[in-house]
Amino acid sequence: MTKIALLTPITAHLLCHPATPCAAVESIELTVEPTAAGGLTLRYFVRSMPGALQMPLPSAPGPADNLWQHTCCEAFIAPVDDKQYREFNFSPSSQWAAYRFTDYRQRDTRFTPAGAPGITVQTLSDGFQLEAELSPDLLPEGKALLLCLSAVIEATEGSKSYWALAHCAAQPDFHLRQSFTLTLNRNTP
Repeated sequence: MTKIALLTPITAHLLCHPATPCAAVESIELTVEPTAAGGLTLRYFVRSMPGALQMPLPSAPGPADNLWQHTCCEAFIAPVDDKQYREFNFSPSSQWAAYRFTDYRQRDTRFTPAGAPGITVQTLSDGFQLEAELSPDLLPEGKALLLCLSAVIEATEGSKSYWALAHCAAQPDFHLRQSFTLTLNRNTP
């Protein structure tokens, strides 16, 4: 798999995992943009048939667990040359989650994020757009980071589909290091 070094904004499309086909979603486009301060802006544009997505109800912004069990956008971010990584969940409800893992699926339960991601959601007639702003203190340390960008989509009939830049296993698994296919060379102020 080719790694992409990110110095300027790029746009990519997420792919649906073949084990979880989804007729409700036409496409998921993603823009990734490093910020001048060393953070990251992620913009997800989910295009679907009208009324085909099960959307979480709007909530007060704040941390919440189990967001991935419903429609949400995700980012897995790791330093190059280190086993540890962060997982971020961004719900269209405006809730979020931030986790630290010391190795593959080994969650550090003592981790407390240094802040909150900024989430902006816009409901559209053919889907939704979600923007997530990650400040530098939310990201792992390192001049270069590896990213696995993904989304979980719940259709109104209850099925779930799993979308990512790359799928590296027979079943969806965004935690696999092989799925971290985008390299971000960070801006430093």
